Amino acid sequence: MTQPPPPPNQPPQQPGFGPPQDPSSQQQPPAQPPAQPPAQPSGAPSGPDLSKNPEPGYGYPQAPQTPQTPPPGPPGTPPPAAGPSAPQGPGYGYPQQPPAPAAGYGYPGQQPQQQPQQPQPSGPYGQPQQPGAQGQPGYGQPGYGQPGYGQPGYGQPGYGQSAYGQPGYGQPGYGYPQPPTMPMQPGQPGGGRKFSAQMGIVVAAVVAIALIVGGGVWYASSSGKDDDKQTTAETGGTGGDTKGGDAGGGSTGAKEKAPADTASKVLFQVPAPKVPKGSSTISTSGSWLTDTVYAKSGIAEIVGYDRAKGTKKWTIDLPGPVCEATAHVTDDNKTAVTHKPAMPTKDDPQRCTQVALIDLEAGKEVWSKTAKSGTMEISFNNVTISGGTVAAGSTSGGAAWEVASGKQLWAPKTSDACYDAGYGGGAKLVAVRKCGTYEQRQLHIQTIDPKSGKVVSEYKMDEGIEYAGIVSTEPLVVAADVGDTAGDGSGISDFFSIDNKTGKLRTRISAPGEEFAARCDIITRIEKCSGLAVGNDRLYIPTEEHEGTGEYSQTNEVVAFDLSTGKQTGQRADAGDGYQLTPLRMDGGNVLAYKRPPYDKGGQIVTIDGASFKQTTLMENPATEAVRSAETRMLPDYAEILYAQGGLYMSGVYASDFGSSGKEYLVIAFGTG
Repeated sequence: MTQPPPPPNQPPQQPGFGPPQDPSSQQQPPAQPPAQPPAQPSGAPSGPDLSKNPEPGYGYPQAPQTPQTPPPGPPGTPPPAAGPSAPQGPGYGYPQQPPAPAAGYGYPGQQPQQQPQQPQPSGPYGQPQQPGAQGQPGYGQPGYGQPGYGQPGYGQPGYGQSAYGQPGYGQPGYGYPQPPTMPMQPGQPGGGRKFSAQMGIVVAAVVAIALIVGGGVWYASSSGKDDDKQTTAETGGTGGDTKGGDAGGGSTGAKEKAPADTASKVLFQVPAPKVPKGSSTISTSGSWLTDTVYAKSGIAEIVGYDRAKGTKKWTIDLPGPVCEATAHVTDDNKTAVTHKPAMPTKDDPQRCTQVALIDLEAGKEVWSKTAKSGTMEISFNNVTISGGTVAAGSTSGGAAWEVASGKQLWAPKTSDACYDAGYGGGAKLVAVRKCGTYEQRQLHIQTIDPKSGKVVSEYKMDEGIEYAGIVSTEPLVVAADVGDTAGDGSGISDFFSIDNKTGKLRTRISAPGEEFAARCDIITRIEKCSGLAVGNDRLYIPTEEHEGTGEYSQTNEVVAFDLSTGKQTGQRADAGDGYQLTPLRMDGGNVLAYKRPPYDKGGQIVTIDGASFKQTTLMENPATEAVRSAETRMLPDYAEILYAQGGLYMSGVYASDFGSSGKEYLVIAFGTG
């Protein structure tokens, strides 16, 4: 099937293709920097007047005077040159130029036929101790950070971990702004962004759009109980977890209701922070919702904003940038992050040694801890919360602390042959434990007691599977790229549905990368799976986009797999011509999803009934050129998207100095009411 061309002014976005990043951060950078507005006075950030297009000002790109319809010329016609006076580029889905072919690792690949091995008994984790050196054969211990697993040329020993003391570059993003002179790297294992013809967005250089027009501030009703308490593992994308839903699906336990008017307004926007001198990129990973607060990581800080107004309610200053953040939140609104002990410099990029518990309601750091492997402080790759326990892992060791007191509860058992790569949290605590040599790697998927660290059940995957991601812990669903056959950098070729009481495999679901659009960043970020949801004992996953019925249009669907049989249920939700549908999370028995818009529409939030698969629109964003341009820089594949009770919050996960003439944003918030 011939793929349509990419959006105008769109650079190719290949995994492992782009500038080196913050050396020790594990967060994937965004496809391109969000636009940054001019400095704002204290108080509520302002929003655009959505009743009209933005008025031109000094250096402001002039809006086109012709209707927003595809141009009469052929799709191969070059777009106009970028510049302050260039016409505003159209939004996502506009007729585009043909892309360069993507070279995926091992693509095309053939699915292996062997079945995974059955579980073997396993001993308990060690009780509280100072973990010793891993001594993993053939691999250097990570130093200032994990080098990109598709980033050759930086001296990476083993399977991609830099030897301690050898500064590495951060993992390449799946769509980070890429300079055209950097060569494409063809041989990359899972974790890079899928390359499809419609995945790009308009280059910032031709989208110099300010959302701030006039002096007005839009307000919207954003009250009510939100559904982003991370209390179970029925999760998907960047949204969060919710309880609810039976095996039959339907609206059981759903809390999100359609308002009388689904048209949204821009509530507020937060300008992108300025990167300190000596750094090119800084992680801003982490965003959360409570009843009253939207909280977002900035540079060496976490800020709580009023959900409706965007005014700052509190700020938590940190000594260094946030490296990783869990999406899980306790019932009393506490979450966990890892961060650096100081600001990185060119000579000392710092390591992610600090684990902190954050109170999102009170706006304070409750405690901050470190752990050692031998005499060296561990640089953590991931962090999660489950059952009153904060657990953090890495290739060089891990540790778990009690949420209430900060007391260390246990550390994973260390040996020359095995180590815990990381943990998935929520309803259960699940470890991905790696054993064996590089040539004979075997992953043990272990459900563990969060208080003691003892293994409750274990499933041993087939040898040769290098990486696995935790999609959900209850029910337990694991994603893996078996034999590097995904072929598209998504990190997923198969899903494994596992009984976490017995450790037995329930079923294995084949999900070829060329057919399905979810992804897992499974090298070190164990529970960073996006674009899918688990609930009702089903896996909800989007198909890859394909040609729609209209000229140049693309579309896709969301389908369901039964986690007991591995078969599709026959349910299908169509995105609609020009839209792309991506699950964010479960809402009781329903699937909450984002619809990426075509070039002349605003994005939508919809809920899909788990039984009938009927879609109900909860929100539709403005279709004005300025708002649409900003929204399409915050799409689900590379941004954090949270929705609850009429409020949609889209945020970037990196700040960079790769500036443009456009306005860059850290957060864009929409609301109905």
